Amino acid sequence: MASVPEVDAPVDLLAAFRAEAREWLAAHFPPGLKGRDNAMSAVEGPTEEDDEQRAWRLAMGEKGWGVSTWPKEYGGGGLSRNEARVLQEEMARIGAWNPIGGMGVMMFGPTLLEYGSEAQKREHIPAIARGEIRWCQGYSEPGAGSDLASLQTFAEDKGDHYLVNGQKTWTSGGQWADKCFMLVRTDKTKKHEGITFLLCDMDAPGVEVRPIRLISGSSPFCETFFTDVKVPKANRVGEEGQGWTIGKRLLQHERTSLSGGGSTAGRMFAGTPLSQLAKKYVGIDEQGRIADADLRTRIVRHEMDLRAFMLTLRRASLEAKSNQGPSAASSIMKNVGARITQERSELLIEIRGLAGLGWEGEGFEEDALKDVRTWLFGKAVSIYGGSTEIQNNVIAKRILGMLDHQ
Repeated sequence: MASVPEVDAPVDLLAAFRAEAREWLAAHFPPGLKGRDNAMSAVEGPTEEDDEQRAWRLAMGEKGWGVSTWPKEYGGGGLSRNEARVLQEEMARIGAWNPIGGMGVMMFGPTLLEYGSEAQKREHIPAIARGEIRWCQGYSEPGAGSDLASLQTFAEDKGDHYLVNGQKTWTSGGQWADKCFMLVRTDKTKKHEGITFLLCDMDAPGVEVRPIRLISGSSPFCETFFTDVKVPKANRVGEEGQGWTIGKRLLQHERTSLSGGGSTAGRMFAGTPLSQLAKKYVGIDEQGRIADADLRTRIVRHEMDLRAFMLTLRRASLEAKSNQGPSAASSIMKNVGARITQERSELLIEIRGLAGLGWEGEGFEEDALKDVRTWLFGKAVSIYGGSTEIQNNVIAKRILGMLDHQ
């Protein structure tokens, strides 16, 4: 996995790094991109980069700061956790955002750094660090969602390659991805021990994707079909039968990211504050407060929960980097992040009243129409990446030590 120095730089060296980061960002971050977002991160799919976005991505990729704590030998920044924190602070100060992201950064890259061969790291990690390639995840199947270990996509050993046949579903961004990391069955006589972790080119003969249209109107997920797809043995991560162990580790990275680190919850502080929006639509009382006392109380509680969550998330992230990666506590973060995300969307709809229920047409603000779609899409937040119920099981067993009793 990504190596992080055990001893962080002294305060004076951190101050020097802060000056270096501030100078570099001033020279390379285009001011016109302030307040915008990563062209690759839109729910509806990646948008085309303009010249400024491309220049910013290339600069961050060359510097390695898009994956700031990953090892330098693979294209990362090689920063300590405190240096990475300083970099984040300096980026936030000028409204800069990380142009390097996606599943390669949040899930696959950290897992490959831990379990991949040296050849696999050299082949795949630098392209992820430069934002040159898109990855998708082949985990869930029509009959293997919550019980993922029941997956049936089969990889038949053909000597120097596997022949893969089966179906995956809820493949996020499958229609835009270059490659897929996936769990397949290589032994039908064993459940967990019969699963193997493979890497597959999405343009390989026999791979077919069919986008799934959601209630929000977007199609970020796909059904993915594999028919006699050849996957070289060199694309197997770890040994045969080790896939379940590797796959679980990857899910910890995923849940940490989905809980809010750079994701939906992480962007909640942006935009118009809920209190300001409520005063506009609901009105104020004689003391200048939100007129609806109950709504006022719920907004305050939500803002407190959000701030406490983001601080806890930062602490957990630093602990994960200083120890051995994310732990089962990522399940707690995922559940809390999902609740806060959905709660915020519901408050946005409630605050606007009828003005917040538009789908299209005149008479509705652009932000309101966007919030409706975000609200509908957000219903899936407590399902994807492992449902709330599954996370509760993980918390009960691995954190609270509660075991099943016959």
